[in-house]
Amino acid sequence: MKRFLVPFLILMLTVACDRRSALRLEAADTTQPALSAPEPLTPAPNTEDYAIIRENEFLESLKNPLSTFSIDVDVASYANVRRVIQGGRRPPKDAVRIEEMINYFDYDYDAPTGEDPFAVVTEISAAPWNTKHKLVHIGLQGKKIEVNNLPPSNLVFLIDVSGSMEEANKLPLLKASFKMLIDQLRPQDHVAMVVYAGAAGLVLESTSGNEKTKILEALNNLEAGGSTAGGEGIRLAYDIARENFERNGNNRVILATDGDFNIGESSDAAMERLIEDKRKEGVFLTVLGFGTGNYKDSKMEALADTGNGNYAYVDNLNEARKVLVTEFGGTLFAIAKDVKLQLEFNPAKVKAYRLIGYENRMLQQEDFNNDQKDAGELGSGHTVTALYEIIPIGESTETPSVDDLKYQTTEVNGQAHNTNELLTLKLRYKNPDQDNSKLMVHPILDDHRLLTNTSDNFRWSASVAAFGMLLRDSQYINNFTYEQVSDLAQGAKGKDTEGYRTEFVGLVKSFGLLAHNN
Repeated sequence: MKRFLVPFLILMLTVACDRRSALRLEAADTTQPALSAPEPLTPAPNTEDYAIIRENEFLESLKNPLSTFSIDVDVASYANVRRVIQGGRRPPKDAVRIEEMINYFDYDYDAPTGEDPFAVVTEISAAPWNTKHKLVHIGLQGKKIEVNNLPPSNLVFLIDVSGSMEEANKLPLLKASFKMLIDQLRPQDHVAMVVYAGAAGLVLESTSGNEKTKILEALNNLEAGGSTAGGEGIRLAYDIARENFERNGNNRVILATDGDFNIGESSDAAMERLIEDKRKEGVFLTVLGFGTGNYKDSKMEALADTGNGNYAYVDNLNEARKVLVTEFGGTLFAIAKDVKLQLEFNPAKVKAYRLIGYENRMLQQEDFNNDQKDAGELGSGHTVTALYEIIPIGESTETPSVDDLKYQTTEVNGQAHNTNELLTLKLRYKNPDQDNSKLMVHPILDDHRLLTNTSDNFRWSASVAAFGMLLRDSQYINNFTYEQVSDLAQGAKGKDTEGYRTEFVGLVKSFGLLAHNN
């Protein structure tokens, strides 16, 4: 009997306690509102901003024989597009800049051998998406200068530490990325550090590259908070760069931000005018974009284009390593500036043409000989690739027609018919420390070859262009498919030492499945 009594008493005490607790709850103040389940978190609105791109159309060569544009070594679009696709979404059309996608990848061009700082290579075959058309591949290969032989650098890190930079893929990723760059610095290189939020300030005076501990300490102490005084920060960074100017060296501001300027000079026009004034002082600009959600691609691209600079988007540490370690020289050291191309098409051979991409890099024909007109820079060891799609004479075309002129006529001279030249390529460039341009002229013969006999360079650039056209819903892509893009790219990967091309093939296949299922 005792064996059952103790458990029974414990049970009765427990019930009594529970009843007293219940009575206390009933007697409690009921004027306070009852606790409710927490509201579900609302995702932050997506305010990413991209400049409008209107695809280049075909132009008749008889009435529009000249095509003029600035080179573009920016690669931000590809990394950003990759980020969006890997997140399971279709990129906005205006985020897809085909020339930046093509130029994200290195190409196996022959190195320059003459006095000019870059070599020119060309190749012609059928356009994979329209075999009745020709595709002209133009490649520039910059002279490679070994890091130890590069001139001393005067760098100013201009870092956005505003409140919008708190997220893990912004300031924390930025710090990790800059640590890779700091590790590349030599004793003859110097770094200053400017930050901006509600106001701009100097947090590290120009410091030698052999004082890495001091530089890293300044970087590690940065914290995000406040609004964004971008204009004030840019002005201060350029002032610091001028104070420590290396007459025979590399002078550059490296701006790292999500592009969300909202205090002071924040309009695109005001920021561009500020950068345009400052570039005349001989200081180049590199723009590194970080983050998602409020990313201002259009503003950062405009700043880089205006400031004799380049622009990359860093979405992970692998991309940071590519931009700031693997391509260290090309990213930070210019071997030529204001590089412009002008092509004159032979109307006896070419009925119409269009430049694939480069829509926001187009120039007026008179800009080519105008040394006051800004254009792109080429870095050490960098490659630049451009593609033209051509409609040969004899093929039908639906290009917009223009009425014949009333007061003059356009005629094709006999020389145009008697030559095998498809077009003439002219280039102008300036040495980084000079203001007068030099001219290069390259007649291009119509040496058409089968697509299967073209180089990996040709087929790879064509596959990337086709992918970009598909993402943009180009009117010229015809019935070309994602599977055909991946097949073309798979057979043109080449050495692919870093695996970037293999990653691209996987990206095309993944997005092809996503597009098919939608």
